[in-house]
Amino acid sequence: MLLEMPLVLVMVFFSVVCHEIAHGYTAYRLGDPTAWGMGRLSFNPLVHIDLFGTIILPALLWLSGSRFLFAWAKPVPVDPRYFKDPRKGMMLVALSGPATNLAIAISLSIVLHLAGGFLPGFLCTAMAWAALINAVLMVFNLLPIPPLDGSRIVARFLKGRVLWQYMKLERYGMFIVFGLLFLGVISSILNPVMIWAVKLLDIYSYIS
Repeated sequence: MLLEMPLVLVMVFFSVVCHEIAHGYTAYRLGDPTAWGMGRLSFNPLVHIDLFGTIILPALLWLSGSRFLFAWAKPVPVDPRYFKDPRKGMMLVALSGPATNLAIAISLSIVLHLAGGFLPGFLCTAMAWAALINAVLMVFNLLPIPPLDGSRIVARFLKGRVLWQYMKLERYGMFIVFGLLFLGVISSILNPVMIWAVKLLDIYSYIS
């Protein structure tokens, strides 16, 4: 993985950037100019880097020999007050991110099957791993834990006090995510996802 790892990291970071741009672009199409006005609908990676989440945290986890790596890009700002139906709008914005990860995973898989025989082996391996990670990112982001995208989808169907209590979890969301990661709960969800993704994307020969 000496040659593949840098390529995988670049492709995954680009995928995360696309994920965030998808949120901002969907919000823009629904009437919210916030992300556009702040220059966040850009493929320039510098505007999406979160100092702690993108650099410091993954570096610390890697140096500590952690069994998992966790990182994020700077979230794109969204103001639901611009939407005709704020809760529906937030649901659509939330769905656009995981949908982008799915599209990237499928696109990489298609490229591998159409052109894999003409590409260097290390590039094929990197693309296969990037496709797999995108599939995992899609499912991870759909978990119904605020502030992950899945919580915005669930919130669309809640009302009143139940919605209020549910969204109050957002202030503790990252602590909940870290706790579930350390307890292995999220791994127990994502490991089967990885197995199925390898089968559905038909990339086993590239990552084995």
